[in-house]
Amino acid sequence: MFRADQTLEAKRPPPIKVLSGQLRSAEHRGTTDGGDTYDVRIGGGRSLLVSLVWMQGTVLEAQLDRNTVLLMDETGTFAVQGVNNIPKGKPCLSEGKYVMVMGVIQTVSPEPVVRAVKMADLSEHAALHRRMWKLEVEDLQQVMA
Repeated sequence: MFRADQTLEAKRPPPIKVLSGQLRSAEHRGTTDGGDTYDVRIGGGRSLLVSLVWMQGTVLEAQLDRNTVLLMDETGTFAVQGVNNIPKGKPCLSEGKYVMVMGVIQTVSPEPVVRAVKMADLSEHAALHRRMWKLEVEDLQQVMA
């Protein structure tokens, strides 16, 4: 059965793996049905148009009264909003947890802010996820560019 919200989801491109430092230097390129689109530089003079991102990082601070968590990856910090609305997201919201966030870019400067669509706790294998994350980001971006 077709749902009305499937049309919007069908228009939205898949999430792109990015680092917070890449978002911080991204440039706004416009607004579409899928939300704001940003030009993210990926090296070698290339860039990708991005609106939905996949990011990973360590929870530095959870401000549940403000529906926000502050995360840090190897290139800096970024904020995630809407965390109280994510099904099964509560276990991810403790300081020190290593988490994955899929979300829509809200702003990139002075600090990236993403509105969460999905979150998952990756803490059980955090050391492996941390080591592999930058390589995963670089690999996907090379394929996408």
